[in-house]
Amino acid sequence: MTVDHALPRTKDNLLLARAGEGTRVELQGIVKSYGGTRVLHGVDLDIAPGEFVSLLGPSGCGKTTLLRVLAGLEGADDGAVLLGGGDVSRIPTNKRDIGMVFQSYSLFPHLRVVDNTAFGLRRRGIGRAEAEKRSLDALALVGLADFADRFPHQLSGGQQQRVALARALVTEPKVLLLDEPLSALDAKVRVQLRDEIRRIQLRLGITTVFVTHDQEEALAVSDRIAVMNAGRIEQIGSPEQLYTTPSTAGVAAFVGLSSVVSGVAEGGHVLVWGQHLPLQSPADGPVDVYLRPENVYFASEADAATDALVEESTFLGSMRRTLVRTESGELVRVQHAPGIHPSFGDRVRIAVAPEPVAVHPRG
Repeated sequence: MTVDHALPRTKDNLLLARAGEGTRVELQGIVKSYGGTRVLHGVDLDIAPGEFVSLLGPSGCGKTTLLRVLAGLEGADDGAVLLGGGDVSRIPTNKRDIGMVFQSYSLFPHLRVVDNTAFGLRRRGIGRAEAEKRSLDALALVGLADFADRFPHQLSGGQQQRVALARALVTEPKVLLLDEPLSALDAKVRVQLRDEIRRIQLRLGITTVFVTHDQEEALAVSDRIAVMNAGRIEQIGSPEQLYTTPSTAGVAAFVGLSSVVSGVAEGGHVLVWGQHLPLQSPADGPVDVYLRPENVYFASEADAATDALVEESTFLGSMRRTLVRTESGELVRVQHAPGIHPSFGDRVRIAVAPEPVAVHPRG
């Protein structure tokens, strides 16, 4: 599927011509329980106008429930939802001026693409001619202007999801909500559509909340990421902040790839394999240390390092990632140039670059 479409010029497209600066979204002390089990524990989140924020976390962490509360599809037990400073907590979904895209495309099989896109406009009483013009503008924005007369079964999965996106945008909502919209697509299409969603969002300036369990998706498109765990936001920050300075061991383990090894912390440093590494936060005593694979390297006999045996080595195009087992039994990933070809059973020495590391007390 070709996706590198030139986006329409602003003057030719009503959606772009009316693009604004987005709407502020505030979630204040959101509490939600199901059957006596609390799934959201007083969640606070403030999203700036036009910001793209991802809710990232494992299954069951509460991210989709939080999105549904924001959309009005679920009522909060406590707390408030504010859009543009106005409390919409008791306003139904269809009055909140929100566009939403789900994992399932939910297109009407008997309607043409242009009619699927125009459905929300027609429900709002917009005349057929005006609704079709605005729908064609939205389809042009997602690169499907030439597919307006087709039916859903004549489209690929990625194209159907583009129609769902156009349908969400055509009503010019204040906020766009995306609930794992890419997870049903194959890897290549997922990356292409992910990048296109970000391009469109930037051009429209629409405030966007994106739910995903895929850390690569979140890191690639977000202004900020809220990492959720057990119904709470564990850390929120830019992709760079979360990756380089995770505030907890849970964030370090979930955002990016880490190997966990034992160490002894004292003040601002931790001792690992005879090396003193700087800590992101002061700690003392035995700790688990989270090592990023790009900071682990093959060392010479002269370096402070540890011996290890190669378990496997994977070619990843521009790099190779090798898994080794240290003498103490710890599994560590080493990221290195593809020209180095370790083999299973090779004896190597590994060391760590002196970059700040995250730790968690042991036991």
